[in-house]
Amino acid sequence: MRPHEKLDVWKKAIDFVVAIYRATDSFPKEEKFGLTSQLRRAAVSIPANIAEGAGRKSSKEFGHFLSNSQGSASEVDTELLIANRLTYLHETNYLSLRSALDEIGRMLTGLSKSLDKG
Repeated sequence: MRPHEKLDVWKKAIDFVVAIYRATDSFPKEEKFGLTSQLRRAAVSIPANIAEGAGRKSSKEFGHFLSNSQGSASEVDTELLIANRLTYLHETNYLSLRSALDEIGRMLTGLSKSLDKG
């Protein structure tokens, strides 16, 4: 088992990516190379950075990649808002995705703080 596979935040981020892919399936076809692609790439970046950081040798390096994950989460948050305002996402789905993203963000912050103490 790889180090990142033990992390609950990584598992939740993977589930979130799947939810984003499902949600963006219904976006207009003209958004395929626009908002759909951007949102998917930013969402994938969250667990990808967690995994890459967990595989590094130092806590400082891991913290850097967790920071990158937080940045990607902020990007996803912005893109979800845009999708919602364009009515590509139903309000219920938007709120559910935002809630999941908020939880991931809190978990990333907690993990970062624990690295700083160690």
